Amino acid sequence: MRTPTGGFGSELGQVDGDGRGVFGPELGGFTSQDGGQNTAAAEDAAMKTGTTTVGLKTDEGVVLATDMRASMGYMVSSKDVQKVEEIHPTGALTIAGSVSAAQNLISSLKAEVRLYEARRGENMSMQALSTLTGNFLRSGAFLIVSPILGGVDDDGSHIYSIDALGGTTEENYTVTGSGSQFALGVLEQQYEEGLSIDEAKTIAANAIKTAVERDLASGNGINVAVVTEDGVDISRHKNIDDVR
Repeated sequence: MRTPTGGFGSELGQVDGDGRGVFGPELGGFTSQDGGQNTAAAEDAAMKTGTTTVGLKTDEGVVLATDMRASMGYMVSSKDVQKVEEIHPTGALTIAGSVSAAQNLISSLKAEVRLYEARRGENMSMQALSTLTGNFLRSGAFLIVSPILGGVDDDGSHIYSIDALGGTTEENYTVTGSGSQFALGVLEQQYEEGLSIDEAKTIAANAIKTAVERDLASGNGINVAVVTEDGVDISRHKNIDDVR
């Protein structure tokens, strides 16, 4: 993660029954004396969150892609954010959500992976890494981050969808962020088993481009991570069509 200045776009909804945002205290909302939320203060102080990240599995490896925009409220705070990071010799993580929490999560995962390798003399499996990531998120110390984990181990290629509360599901393809609904439609139409890495990169770029055209919190280019048994290769493109 390169930009510690803000979240990733669209506004968090009200998710609990009494009308208070469950993430309000972390993002700056405070409760007034009469028990209601001070909405004006919350709107002024809250970091907006949003992005578009996608992950696809192939027989050769996995492809992860994200946009490059960071926003704070209705302002674009950065146009050059790297939202996918190598966290394992053959594994990478995309992030959507709070910048500080995402930075801390990535640092913690990298440290645990190195400790595992030092103690056991082998790399952590993707199943173990997905469980570790879910456990970190369930601890509540990394709100609010919604990552995609992709990697390759002795059992093949893996894509894990991990929600902000630590729920983990292995998928053939998945999305996170405020542009998810737009990107997911592309993946539903274009993904099929037996894709090559190059074909998966094209589909991922199509999904990101579609989201960028409709989601205000996504934009400014694309990060693409290709993960194979040989390692993690991350490239950055200001023009999405360079990937397609």
